[in-house]
Amino acid sequence: MFNGRLPIIDQACMNDLMITLQADKPVLIAGPTASGKSALALRIAQAQGGVIINADALQVFDGWRILTARPDDADLAQADHMLYGHVPFDAEYSVGHWLRDMRPWLTGPHRPIIVGGTGLNFNALTQGLADIPATPPDVRHDANTLTLPDLLAGLDPETLSRIDTLNRMRAQRAWEVQQSTGRSLAQWQDSTPPPLLPVTSATCITLTAPKDWLNSRIEQRFDLMLRQGALDEARAMLPHWHPAHLSSKAIGAPELIAHLRGEMSLDAARDAAIIASRQYAKRQRTWFRARHRDWHQLDISRADLSVMVQFQ
Repeated sequence: MFNGRLPIIDQACMNDLMITLQADKPVLIAGPTASGKSALALRIAQAQGGVIINADALQVFDGWRILTARPDDADLAQADHMLYGHVPFDAEYSVGHWLRDMRPWLTGPHRPIIVGGTGLNFNALTQGLADIPATPPDVRHDANTLTLPDLLAGLDPETLSRIDTLNRMRAQRAWEVQQSTGRSLAQWQDSTPPPLLPVTSATCITLTAPKDWLNSRIEQRFDLMLRQGALDEARAMLPHWHPAHLSSKAIGAPELIAHLRGEMSLDAARDAAIIASRQYAKRQRTWFRARHRDWHQLDISRADLSVMVQFQ
């Protein structure tokens, strides 16, 4: 099964930055979609050992394996992978759930190699996460009926300054916290407990690339996904489809479902999915630029990662 990844390109020119990884130190690998994060994680695991642990908010769900670029069977055979596809597609799963699932791997016998594109997960892991109570069902129901502008209108200025206001899921989460607890998300964040894994205790890597280079990769990857069965995957999920499921946020899933329902052509669905993926990558780059200033930055468009990453 296709894993949604493209090969790392051959060396074009030397990058100024070289990282030497210590075998006993945890590694965090972040970056935008289609940037080669999983390929780097697998290379590290093969060279130094360790267990690859998912930090992507959508790869935790069962059902959308191709569209979320979960590791395929060949990769699973080469290294231990954890927290991939372990959550039912129709279940709720928050950053808090992920941290609880993540905690045992930070104290186990194997060095964790934590990889994903969800900045909020890395932020919670390295900076801590407030212990916010679960959202009551009636508040969640009300939130689901509101538009994004309505959700944003109910938030305080400090919370608005901290969230991605174009991301409905993040805006809805902040609105639900405000409504259900009487405290803003910003207030909860300001009383955050210590992090499970501070940046200073790990080797933290953010993969970067110019927009045009990454956009080309995104288009190529989605076409590969289609050739390897993404439409069949969507057809299998069609009877279970519901836009309220968190797993339904998988990029390309709404578009392929719309095609299967006769609402758009396959070409239109393809184009819409590629545009959505590029927009998501833009938001990821913005997030990482603002919050990962103390991480190693590797521009993967400039050199082969085998040159940029060395091992002790």
